[in-house]
Amino acid sequence: MQGYETWAVIMAGGSGTRFWPASRKQHPKQFLRVAGSKTLIQETAARLGDLIPPERRLVVTGHEHVALVRKQLPKIPPENVLAEPTGRNTAPCIAWAAVEIARRSPNSVQVVLPSDSVIRPAAAFQKLVRVAIEEAANSNALVTFGVQPTFAATGYGYIEIGDELAMRGKTPVHAVQRFVEKPDRARAEVFLATGKYLWNSGMFVWTTNAILAALREHAPAVLTALEGCRTSAEAIAIYPAIPSIAIDVAVMEKARDVRVVPFGISWSDVGAWPALVDVLPADGDGNVNGGGAQLLAVDALRNVVHAPKGEIVALVGVSDLVVVRAGKAILVCPKDRAQDVKQIVDRLSREDPSWL
Repeated sequence: MQGYETWAVIMAGGSGTRFWPASRKQHPKQFLRVAGSKTLIQETAARLGDLIPPERRLVVTGHEHVALVRKQLPKIPPENVLAEPTGRNTAPCIAWAAVEIARRSPNSVQVVLPSDSVIRPAAAFQKLVRVAIEEAANSNALVTFGVQPTFAATGYGYIEIGDELAMRGKTPVHAVQRFVEKPDRARAEVFLATGKYLWNSGMFVWTTNAILAALREHAPAVLTALEGCRTSAEAIAIYPAIPSIAIDVAVMEKARDVRVVPFGISWSDVGAWPALVDVLPADGDGNVNGGGAQLLAVDALRNVVHAPKGEIVALVGVSDLVVVRAGKAILVCPKDRAQDVKQIVDRLSREDPSWL
């Protein structure tokens, strides 16, 4: 937008526990190649194309992952990698980035993106981002993206849409009536049937002034300490004392002017192994294969496989399984139990954290 510099904030602090055993504390999901030739964080950066240059992209990540960010995103300037000493959820992450951008470019618009989504095609994504940038710059509202639901998902939050407030090109912009936490199956079916609900994508666009004002009003305990920091070292020192809270809870559910751009292109947050079905090509029997291993399937249907290049995974007479090998760990489970991988992670955290 004229008069505004556009910046990107890539949030890369997640642990990706539901992608164990491939995702580990030292090498979490966003740094893995699970949906193509690029890692998820590389796909996120590449998807921006020429919309926002590397020198105006910040990456907020864990201190132990700075080297991975530098290796996988070499065009990002070192000073643009903000190293969280401990994870404090998305509100502190966004607040720190906003304070840093305000210091460098106060008259700016920010595009805030998770590092582990798969969105295609990139050209359509950029078009929608341009719509959101224009809306945020002209209205000073907080803008989010809501994904058109394709089934009654219980693993996503929802956004109830209100009146259409603008039409930018052929893309409508709606008021947000409310944010709804992950529903049970019956409630998700109702949401889908009404046509008035979108999945909450966790992607945002806003002016720097708008997000700072909203944080100051609704989450001063998150913002105030960071605003007083003159350097990244000072921010790192006070960061563990900041409340751990999600941006939706801290700000978006409370703000008075929140708008949503419907997102009608392919999107997945790749939350667990079965999500690879949505982002990888399947063979004639519905099996998907990530990670590079050779898959030999005989009378095997609708399985999800992930193993390293140079290895073979052979399946005979099995259906609807997740089969993953990473390092010395192997995971086998039904696809409909893949969310329960977290129980394995919790047990290992108590009994043998070296496997995490």
